Amino acid sequence: MRIVLQRVSEASVDVIDPSTNNVDPTFAKQTIGTGYVLLVGVADTDGQRDIDWLAGKIARLRVFEDAGGHMNESITQHDGEILSISQFTLYGNIRKGNRPSFIAAGEPEHAKRVWLAFNEALRAQGLTVKEGRFGAHMRVSLVNDGPVTLVVDTAEVLGE
Repeated sequence: MRIVLQRVSEASVDVIDPSTNNVDPTFAKQTIGTGYVLLVGVADTDGQRDIDWLAGKIARLRVFEDAGGHMNESITQHDGEILSISQFTLYGNIRKGNRPSFIAAGEPEHAKRVWLAFNEALRAQGLTVKEGRFGAHMRVSLVNDGPVTLVVDTAEVLGE
């Protein structure tokens, strides 16, 4: 799994109806305050080991400032929320040509299952998780706090 984690002071996501290019009325806008926006990419090789490791790491990650101004506190210490957005383009390869190749991105059925299981694993860590809509055209708005942005790839960390 490949995740871009952004510490935010606020964020939201809307789903866009491709036929009208307007906000899709069947999706309730999801909004969070302090917390993380997670852009989540899934590969076909990703599974429970990746999910468990990432959920635990994100819950314990100390990137919120303490009273002394040092990044020393976790999202749980700040009653933070998570906005999780599926994003297959994180596996885009731009080495050749000018059009990205997404061959490394997970098959949609697998990727959706892993993404949803990951969101549940975050909830099991005691975190409030709001979601975009898998496979949809979305508009994500956020205020990056810091800015703090981290990239995590379980293939690098877990050696897959």
